[in-house]
Amino acid sequence: MNRLKEYNIQFVGLEPGNHQFEFEVNDSFFEHFEFSQIQHGKIHVTVDLEKMERMMIFNIGIEGEALVTCDRCTEEFNFPISDTQQLIVKLGAEYMEESEDVVIIPETDYQFDLSTYIYEFIHLALPVRLLHPDDENGNSTCDPDMLRLLETLTPTGDTLDPRWEALKKLNTDQ
Repeated sequence: MNRLKEYNIQFVGLEPGNHQFEFEVNDSFFEHFEFSQIQHGKIHVTVDLEKMERMMIFNIGIEGEALVTCDRCTEEFNFPISDTQQLIVKLGAEYMEESEDVVIIPETDYQFDLSTYIYEFIHLALPVRLLHPDDENGNSTCDPDMLRLLETLTPTGDTLDPRWEALKKLNTDQ
């Protein structure tokens, strides 16, 4: 049984035109996705569906925050998420992903499950590197103890790995 059935949009029976849907994504949503980068969050999702005879255009807005781990100090913090994405769904003979934002589903389908796409769009809204935001003075809000530890582990300009010197010689020998 699909426990994320509330994210299914039953499009058969909908008149052509625009239709709006709203969803609340919370911790129980993320539990359904193994190895998710996000385990906790509260995100409001708005879906504007433009239904046509053989195609649907989903404009999906995401607004909220997720608890993430800082890549620098490994402390968790709430990261604001705000994004919009578009997904085009066409009716065809069988399921096929035409591109990253165009999907073909069988003509016999009567509903479309948005849960995986919502999950992916939330993760796409995250930056590649997650860091605590700086304060109003431009100072890091990361854990100060971890920052001190990282400072002691950072090599100085005087220390150069001898393997790099050997590689530099190879480059100049050409």
